[in-house]
Amino acid sequence: MNKKQVRLRRARKTRAKIAELKAVRLTVFRSNSHIYAQVISGCRSRVLASASTVEPDVRSQVKHGGNTAAAELVGKLIAERAKAAGIESVSFDRAGFLYHGRVKALADAAREGGLKF
Repeated sequence: MNKKQVRLRRARKTRAKIAELKAVRLTVFRSNSHIYAQVISGCRSRVLASASTVEPDVRSQVKHGGNTAAAELVGKLIAERAKAAGIESVSFDRAGFLYHGRVKALADAAREGGLKF
């Protein structure tokens, strides 16, 4: 198996458990250049809030979208937008990525922003 298959295998187990609970989930995807976050409804059919380093207002604030500073900014933004949508508590779906570096920075910033995992 290659790295991507291993990551997706980890993600599948997490998503199965979250689907069983029918919980609202905060999912994260990271590429080399950017990081993306979405809050998805418990029925897995609607995106309730989203934030990423691709957005023009975020790009103006950070020099490079693929570092921990950018991930922290996206974490704060997603927390604001989720709270504006009336969401207080989420399940964290790290999409099979290790809880380290940018993924951890985003999660910590979202917690500081008021989301409960």
